[in-house]
Parts: sequence; structure tokens; C-alpha cells
Amino acid sequence: MVVIIFTAIVLLVGLGWVSYSKAAHPKWRVPREPFPETWREILGREVLFYNSLNDEEKLRFEFKVQEFLLNCRITGIKTPVNLTDKLLVASSAIIPIFGFASWKYTNIREVLLYPKMFDENYQFEGESNKRILGMVGNQSMEGIMILSKEALRLGFKNESDKQNTAIHEFVHLIDKTDGEIDGLPKVLMDKQYALPWINLMNREIDRIYARKSDINPYGGTNRAEFFSVISEYFFERPKLLEEKHPELYALLEKIFNQNMADRNLSKKAKVIGRNDPCYCESGEKFKHCCGSVHYKKTI
Repeated sequence: MVVIIFTAIVLLVGLGWVSYSKAAHPKWRVPREPFPETWREILGREVLFYNSLNDEEKLRFEFKVQEFLLNCRITGIKTPVNLTDKLLVASSAIIPIFGFASWKYTNIREVLLYPKMFDENYQFEGESNKRILGMVGNQSMEGIMILSKEALRLGFKNESDKQNTAIHEFVHLIDKTDGEIDGLPKVLMDKQYALPWINLMNREIDRIYARKSDINPYGGTNRAEFFSVISEYFFERPKLLEEKHPELYALLEKIFNQNMADRNLSKKAKVIGRNDPCYCESGEKFKHCCGSVHYKKTI
């Protein structure tokens, strides 16, 4: 029954540009069905951010995840996509905008999951230089995001590397709401914070170039990449960011309207046994399905 409901959900695709307003997009779909218990179990096992929420916040997160999947299709390209993959994509979208109840992702209609890294021509096969983990599409690819499925899973598996590719790409998409991806998300930021934010970015990019920063060196590419990289840090290791970069943390807290350092990102749900039926309801044992990607032996 859950599979039938979910299939119906992903066929309802919202089109159009991003808007951030109280008025819903004319084509925007709103959840009408209760949040499936199977989905809740997967979020509890895979998404630490979800586990850090109180009961009321969890209900809001579930609604936003369900809403996202009603309006954005998740498609595997030469790789299978299961329920866990879809919920991880949706979680990556919701985490950075969780502080804004009215946010609507109406400029994305589809996320393509590739089996691995790809090149500038969206190719993941052959002898080309495949180094891209994720990309927000432009021009003919407008409204489409590409993610490496390996990187998507790793972003939620590794809890200490300050990296999450899917969150990185959704932050680019948020940054794009004012028309350009430039590291200055005007739609989220009060004007009074714009100049301090630019100054902080420039200063830390200089420190990256001088190899005096613990921020991912890719953040030194330009302001747009710095914003996405530091946002990964903010959502993955907020307490460490607050300790090492208090000014950056304080501004990001205002930009995203979230006090991440107060969240307990170490709470894990009980882990399913390897020989138990997989929680995505594939009919396979956990070790042969979602557990084949990663299996946590501890609680």
C-alpha cells in the first residue's frame, strides 16, 4: 500500500521558478495523506537532524519532506533508486530551509541520481575526467539537479567530515532565488548583514588560500562555493563551527534562522538487524538492500 501511495506521489510534479512567499505556486501540491510510518522509521535511522527535533518540529519536517516529494521527481540514471534515496534527497532539501515555514522549492522539478561522479557534460561513463559530485542545472537543464548517489549516501553516513553534497547543492539552489548564484542569499538575509557577510567570506577565502583554515579548500573557489561549503559545515558540525569560527556561525544562524549549535546531532534511532526485512519494504533482507550500502553495528 505504501509503495502504491508513494508511486502516486512522485508522479505529481511541480513546475516553475523558485519563489519565497506566503502565496503558494498555482501548481504546488500539498500533502493530503498521513505521513507513512515506514518513512518515519527511515528518517529516524538515517537523518540525525530529524532526530534532533522535538515532536512538533518532527511533524513539520515530515510535512515538508512529503511536500517536497509531491512536487519533485527523483529519478535514477542507470542506478536503482529506493525509498531511502528519495527521503535523503528530500531531507537535504528541507534541512537548510527548515527555519522558514513558507519556503517553496518551485524552481526544481527533478533530481537525477547518477551512480557515481560525472563530468561537465553530465557523463559518468567512459574515459572523461569525472570529478563532479553534484550540480544545479542551467539553461537546457534548468529545474534539474544532478547528484551522485554515492555522495548522497556518504553525506548522511559520515558524521564528522563537515561535508554533505546534497545539502551543498540545495544551498546553491537557495542562493539562486534572487537570480544568481553568488554566495549572497538576499532572500534569506537582512540588508544589514550583507556587508559583514561579504567581508567575512572574503577574509576566510584568503585564509583558505593561505592554508590557515579548517574549511574545505573548495570553499576558496569563489563566494558561491564558499557559501555552500560553509553551510555544509554549519549543518554537519555546528558546535565545531561555533568554536572555531564564531562570527561565521553567528551570521549563518541569522541567515538560516536556526540555532544549530543547540541541536543534539548524536541521537540515533535503534539500528535494524542485518537479517531483518528492509524498512524500505523492498521484500529483501536489510543486508541485501539498504544495508548493502552501509550497515551500522552500534546504536
